Amino acid sequence: MNTSKNVSKDIKAMQNGDKNRRTLIQVVVAVVLIALVAAIALFIVNKDSTSGDASSAAGSGATGAQLTPTTLTDNGAIRFGNPDATTVVSVVEDFQCPACKNFESISGSTLQQLAEAGNVAVDYRPISILDRFSNGTMYSTRAAGASICVAENDRDNWMSWHTSMFEQQPSEGGTGLTDDELVAIAASAGADSPAIASCITDGSYTDWVTTQTQSVLGEGINGTPNVRVNGTDIANPTPENILAAAAAAGN
Repeated sequence: MNTSKNVSKDIKAMQNGDKNRRTLIQVVVAVVLIALVAAIALFIVNKDSTSGDASSAAGSGATGAQLTPTTLTDNGAIRFGNPDATTVVSVVEDFQCPACKNFESISGSTLQQLAEAGNVAVDYRPISILDRFSNGTMYSTRAAGASICVAENDRDNWMSWHTSMFEQQPSEGGTGLTDDELVAIAASAGADSPAIASCITDGSYTDWVTTQTQSVLGEGINGTPNVRVNGTDIANPTPENILAAAAAAGN
């Protein structure tokens, strides 16, 4: 009988031991689950916080509603002169390009004279291939977009604006002109409507400029300025060479 009692005591002790172990395991499992839930909650909170920061950062440089120009030629050119002319002088330019500034100062007035002659069309095709030289501010893109803003809303003052833009061209490697400065240049050229100002500050044609740039590069044009008469490159686009090429194309 004593043996039986001892066995019972041993079994009871084992049962108590199992119960204690089960209790300990349950406590450990509960602690692990609580820690896991807390970790998941912390991850979700951090993720939402990070997403909010990213959204804010993107928003600070985001563009407004994107527009498609309605007054340009089929290949995205701002055309002056006779819209039906058989002789077309085409100029591809980047407002950050020093060579384009030099070209404008030498040959800009000649292009205006051709456009006013009545038998020649002059096409300006602004693109953005030099954003890397404006310290992250995408000046080439913003300036090209501004050119479309002015062309769409105040074509009469575009030439004056165009001249002023190159006269006030920022140096490469800087931050470029601000949107407010672009608006001020437009206003000083007579293109001072609220529509132009909001178009520039909203970056309304940013996407269009990007697409147009890729389209121009796809034509094999890899640098600016690129000057062509009826599709043929003018290697040295001086006023004399432009006039000679235009005259030859008109014969």
